[in-house]
Amino acid sequence: MALKIYNTLTLKKEAFKPIEKNVIKLYVCGVTVYGHCHIGHARSAIVFDVVYRYLLEKGYNVIFIKNFTDIDDKIIRRASEEGISWKEVGEKYIKSFYEDMDALHVLRPVHEPRATEHIEDMVRLVETLLEKGYAYKVNGNVYFSVERYKKYGELSKRTLEEMLAGARVEIDERKKNPLDFALWKASKEGEPFWETPFGTGRPGWHIECSVMSTKYLNNPFDIHGGGKDLIFPHHENEKAQTEAATGKPFVNYWMHNGFVNMEKEKMSKSIGNIFLIKDFLKNHHPEALRLFFLSTHYRNPIDYNEQSLEDMHNALLRLYYTLERVSKLQPAKIIKPKRHIPADELFNRFYKAMDDDFNTALALSYIFELSKMLNRMIDEYDESAIHSIHYTQNLMVRLARILGLLNDDLQTFHHNETQRHLEAKGLDMETLEKMIHERTDARKNKNFKKADGIRNLLLEKGIMLLDTPAGTEWRIKYISPMKGEE
Repeated sequence: MALKIYNTLTLKKEAFKPIEKNVIKLYVCGVTVYGHCHIGHARSAIVFDVVYRYLLEKGYNVIFIKNFTDIDDKIIRRASEEGISWKEVGEKYIKSFYEDMDALHVLRPVHEPRATEHIEDMVRLVETLLEKGYAYKVNGNVYFSVERYKKYGELSKRTLEEMLAGARVEIDERKKNPLDFALWKASKEGEPFWETPFGTGRPGWHIECSVMSTKYLNNPFDIHGGGKDLIFPHHENEKAQTEAATGKPFVNYWMHNGFVNMEKEKMSKSIGNIFLIKDFLKNHHPEALRLFFLSTHYRNPIDYNEQSLEDMHNALLRLYYTLERVSKLQPAKIIKPKRHIPADELFNRFYKAMDDDFNTALALSYIFELSKMLNRMIDEYDESAIHSIHYTQNLMVRLARILGLLNDDLQTFHHNETQRHLEAKGLDMETLEKMIHERTDARKNKNFKKADGIRNLLLEKGIMLLDTPAGTEWRIKYISPMKGEE
């Protein structure tokens, strides 16, 4: 099955055809670096990280560009609030961004340009738009004239009234049309500025992405991505100014991920329901957030809530526990994997799902089917199956890694999840081991009522005890996402 992508421009799935054979040029709008990233940023980052990973898996040379907006009104305000320069604000929050993305296992793009590194390129684009009559100057500001660009609104499919509302247009008598947007802003006292032929000031927001995308990818390029909130006005304006300046199409495929809601309410700073990635990582495994986002199709909205996150932790435990079971079969021997046809069928279904507009929700179900298959093979274990078991495990891990999952080694995962779980249940390792020891003594003394009581108490706290010939083992209880099985 050929890859199909839902194109926001045409509102339908289209067979994907790269402009250059075996090369894909991908641009995704990055963050404005004036604060720490929240889970809304995480969704876009994870969605396009998986797109990037999958395209690489399919053998494409992917030129992935993602920018930083490091000059903006919000950055200037934050500099004033924190008593540091606007440049220091940018450096501080770019560093914070990388901390978050690295923790979430988000791959670095090929290039991550900053807006302030491309001021000269922006000036040249503004000059071109002025020369072609698509822009006009007013008191040191330069505006793009939307009336001159006849296809304005083509991407967002909005009426004039909807565009006026969506742009949150400020009344400005200097504009010829309320929808006209700033290409260049005249400097105010105390603000950073650059000298240009059309005035002293700084770039508008939209122009930077036009410049940085076309500088590294030319135009048209293959895929432009971002959150749905960027369709209008940001991407509409990018498209308008780029096509007006170059006379060529800007982008062939537009991809947009859905919103993240917090407890069924739109995430908004004005409401105060923003949840930072750093706060999330204090209590959750980063791959649980990946599972959470990828369990819903990227174009759909998703509701963040703690119960859903707990479900994702359970799902993650299931996968790692499966790997742990496989590792115990013949840990000292080198196993030569042997093809297992049922596993190959699931592998192929995974690819088919991903080729259908990156349907990660369906693709994930096949990874869990592989996990179930492995557990069944282990339950029915005989030595002749060992090669097929390792073949199936290798397929499961390979597919999981395409989605950015199963990155931890088993010991690291077990240690980190144990600490997280015990702390959440008001336990520590010393107390747990003491309770297990007390139960062992109770069983030796045939005090089965006490032993069962300790077992049940731990079970209530999510700790399962497993009595083996080698002694009592324990693990965190999970509920499988597949039919609620343990």
